[in-house]
Amino acid sequence: MLDALHLLDTPPEPVFDRVTRLAGRVLGVPMALFSLVDADRQWFKSRVGLDVPETPREHAFCAHAIGMSAPLVVNDAQEDARFSDNPLVTGAPGIRFYAGVPIRTTAGLAIGTLCALDTQPRTLGAEEAQVLADLAAILTKEVQYRERLALARDQLAHSSQVLVASEARFRTIFDIASVGIALVAPDGGWISVNKALCNIVGYSEEELWRLTFQQITHPDDVAGDVAHMRALERGELEQYQMQKRYIRKDGTPVWIHLNVSPKRNEAGAVEYYVSVIKDIDAEKLAQQQLASLNTELERRVRERTGELLEALERQRAVKEELRAREAELSSVIENANDAYICLDEAGLVTAWNRQAEETFGWPRAAALGQPLEALIIPEDHRERHRKGMARFLGTRVAHAVDQRLELPALRRDGSALTVEVRIRALEIGGRTMFSAFLHDISARKQEQTQREYESRHDLLTGLLNRRALLETVPLAQARASRNGKTVGMLFIDLDGFKAVNDSQGHEAGDILLGVIAGRLRAGVRRTDSVYRLAGDEFTVLLEDMADTYDDAHTVAEKLISSIAEPVQLPGRAVRVRASIGIALDPGKPGRSPEELLKEADHYMYQAKKAGRGRVCSARHPC
Repeated sequence: MLDALHLLDTPPEPVFDRVTRLAGRVLGVPMALFSLVDADRQWFKSRVGLDVPETPREHAFCAHAIGMSAPLVVNDAQEDARFSDNPLVTGAPGIRFYAGVPIRTTAGLAIGTLCALDTQPRTLGAEEAQVLADLAAILTKEVQYRERLALARDQLAHSSQVLVASEARFRTIFDIASVGIALVAPDGGWISVNKALCNIVGYSEEELWRLTFQQITHPDDVAGDVAHMRALERGELEQYQMQKRYIRKDGTPVWIHLNVSPKRNEAGAVEYYVSVIKDIDAEKLAQQQLASLNTELERRVRERTGELLEALERQRAVKEELRAREAELSSVIENANDAYICLDEAGLVTAWNRQAEETFGWPRAAALGQPLEALIIPEDHRERHRKGMARFLGTRVAHAVDQRLELPALRRDGSALTVEVRIRALEIGGRTMFSAFLHDISARKQEQTQREYESRHDLLTGLLNRRALLETVPLAQARASRNGKTVGMLFIDLDGFKAVNDSQGHEAGDILLGVIAGRLRAGVRRTDSVYRLAGDEFTVLLEDMADTYDDAHTVAEKLISSIAEPVQLPGRAVRVRASIGIALDPGKPGRSPEELLKEADHYMYQAKKAGRGRVCSARHPC
């Protein structure tokens, strides 16, 4: 096995040397070794604090350690009958303390150890033992990776282009999906997890490998989940869905929607489960920073995984494996909560999942082979879509690929919606395919629009409100300054409104305010705007005016006459009047909206004091 791994008598490698250096530094020992035990010798693949490259097997502490299921710890070799007369104890380097953890192959065969040595007696604390075990696990993962890679290379057969495409499509969907995806062993252990799932639960991929789904499931939800899984195993269910809680790494619960389907072998036994997990909690935790060692390890794992997948893609020509991958891909796509669409280089649809059918109204059979623009893209966006695809295929430069975009879309019945789109381009067999997830956000956009409308409008009259006035005045002043014009403001307060409200009730008062609002809108130009401040107070913002009060007084008098017309309320007609104050801003320099409003309010009160039903301003005081 050692020969097959190509480790014996090979030059030092950074991936091993980092671990031995870290072991020596963290445990505070002068010597740390990664040893390989051959038939007649112990050879050191990586060593710190020891000059000799190998020792006879009969002298090796590690020859004892590899035969044990637990770590071997020798507190004082001079007091241990197994080692007291060992030349490495009685002579150089004078070993007194030894702690070693076996390094095993995927078949469980121990081929060597990661060990820490000292020339002084000492004990190994529980935390130190855990550190040594964790570092040994890193070496074990590297050795097992090399073992699998060697096996894959030895068994490499004819390439399968279809399998390459299937693997690439699966990995792309697995990686970019907005929902969590995992392959779960029958005992509940995690076989493979994507980044979205790691984000949901707050664990890294490596941490999840050491846990089962039962361990991170809320205690109250474990029994139900396990019962469903056993029903799948017995063939009583084809798949199941449920809502349950995970316990995040920080101890807080998170609600998720779970969809589980089994993958069976030819004998009908469950090999593993495909789980699709959607975060339905109101808030998501921010991802935690990984320690520098974990970051380096993740980078190494990604590189090694890419090499291994490349070898597997060339080797896996077996038809059954292809069917398995296609089944996994189909399960992920069909159970996704987002619409999934795949396009070829010509822009024709090659994949259309169940959620795409529900979102856009086109059945899969009708969508496949059709240009995407003929299905869901609005007519005024189709040319841009075609040009964007052509530009990307010609230059590999595009604004839509690998971005999260909000775009308009159409349903089959012609109704419009807004979708959030994530597109990934893949090169397979020298050709490009586009893989996209689309999520309907129309309801969210409508809610945003409604909230924005309500924040700027008076819900009773439909007029703009005070906030909208204060936002609009500076814009109107800027336009007036550019055009050499003047901005005017009318402050209007109804005379007699309280009497109507008190005598006929608030419902009648609301009707009266609605009628007055309509008369104000009808009495101004399109360039002007009407606002309700509060109660029976209104303002009119006049734009594109000459630097004179005459035009403003003309508009004000017209509005007073209009307001004074009778208003038919339930039971009888009423008549109210209005007092109006005017303020102008010639823009040299311009005043703040509050200052302009305050001046108009002042002259409105002057109009009321002068007898109501009047118009007052700085040019025409009452």
